[in-house]
Amino acid sequence: MIMTSSESSNARRGLPPLDRLLNHPAVACLIPLYGRDQVRVQARRVVEDLRRRLAADPPPSEAAAAGAVAGLPERIAAELEALLGRPLRRVLNATGVFLHTNLGRAPLPAAVARRMPPLLDAYCDLEIDLETGRRGQRNGRVERLLTALTGAEAGVVVNNNAAALVLALAALAKDREVVVSRGELVEIGGSFRIPEILAAAGARLVEVGATNRTRLADYEAALGPATALLLKVFPSNFRLTGFVESVKPRALAELGRRTGVPVLVDEGSGLLRPHAAPQLAGHPSLAELMSAGCDLACGSGDKLLGGPQAGLLVGRADLLQNCRRHPLYRALRPDRTALAALEGVLRLHLASAPLPLDRLWPDPQAHRARLERVGLETGAEIVAAEAFLGGGSAPEAPIPGEALALPGDDALLARLRQGDPPVVGYLRQGRLILDLRTVAPEDDEALLGALRAAKS
Repeated sequence: MIMTSSESSNARRGLPPLDRLLNHPAVACLIPLYGRDQVRVQARRVVEDLRRRLAADPPPSEAAAAGAVAGLPERIAAELEALLGRPLRRVLNATGVFLHTNLGRAPLPAAVARRMPPLLDAYCDLEIDLETGRRGQRNGRVERLLTALTGAEAGVVVNNNAAALVLALAALAKDREVVVSRGELVEIGGSFRIPEILAAAGARLVEVGATNRTRLADYEAALGPATALLLKVFPSNFRLTGFVESVKPRALAELGRRTGVPVLVDEGSGLLRPHAAPQLAGHPSLAELMSAGCDLACGSGDKLLGGPQAGLLVGRADLLQNCRRHPLYRALRPDRTALAALEGVLRLHLASAPLPLDRLWPDPQAHRARLERVGLETGAEIVAAEAFLGGGSAPEAPIPGEALALPGDDALLARLRQGDPPVVGYLRQGRLILDLRTVAPEDDEALLGALRAAKS
């Protein structure tokens, strides 16, 4: 039913005053997220837009007008979200991909996360020696932990692994040559490629070998007076198979010792020490690279290490001292949030404590009982499913196991993704798959609530 002009006028007069609208619970809760000024501006715009629509000829129906007035808080929230973005939300990752780049990669261990707020909402002894009152070293705590865990002489932490590689190249190889196998000139994500990283650091790339086969003699033949480093890069998202050959880190380190040329290995994934999982059997840890005689090695903090985004650079003390003295070091060093989180995670490694990564290889009986419990609540079936490390680690090494499956489609997947809390799973042959290996057990009730809401 179309409103008369008098009814339209009454509807316009019935629009809530701006201050009353700002005090509405659904609008007031937006102020801590976006600020009072932004909320007020958007509320005024939304009200004025509705006022114009109510004055249109012909005006909307009485029911439509009432619905539009009632929907003002929701529309204000939508406008603010479109303009300023939605704040970060906690997501339940049920994909079975542990290092899910789109979901923030490795989650911090709960014990570390609980320890963080007191170190962030006040001051902390980041760069002060409380015994003497003198200035301390920002990296000091994590360096001692890294050397204890890897056997390296020294360690440096920067804000990601690409930064660690750039710093080492800039400090040790600027205007000189770096020898790299053609089969290791990879793109490491975000369109960053090894040749471009070398160029940005001011180093000159010398390619050796063929794409599929590089021998020790190829490296040796490329050495000359301008050679600064031998660089080995472990590929992250691909594998060469078939007629292939590459030089092991130990053999490259022996060549480096004989010729006096330092060897830098980009391990990439931040594996500190050997791991028992078969999927990581062929991946050398930072500790193994140090034991093999490599002069430097770098890796990520937020991958297999299970910490915050960071770049770990460990190895010879003299080489790392040159890295610390380089102007780039100050530009690339992490803040106290990352250092505090990294210190906490490294201490868990030192104590051989359980980490979120270990959930990928659960006790089979306990995991089966968990699946049965959640499956009973949801009517889901237990099916075979493969999990993955993700983040470029062991890309062709799935982890066999079991997950939950229930009827599903893109619409259900979207409702779960947009629920509270958001849940991310995947579809396989017309069924929704939820892999609990990447969901913390303490989140099972939240997962069940989200499933019930999405299916209702």
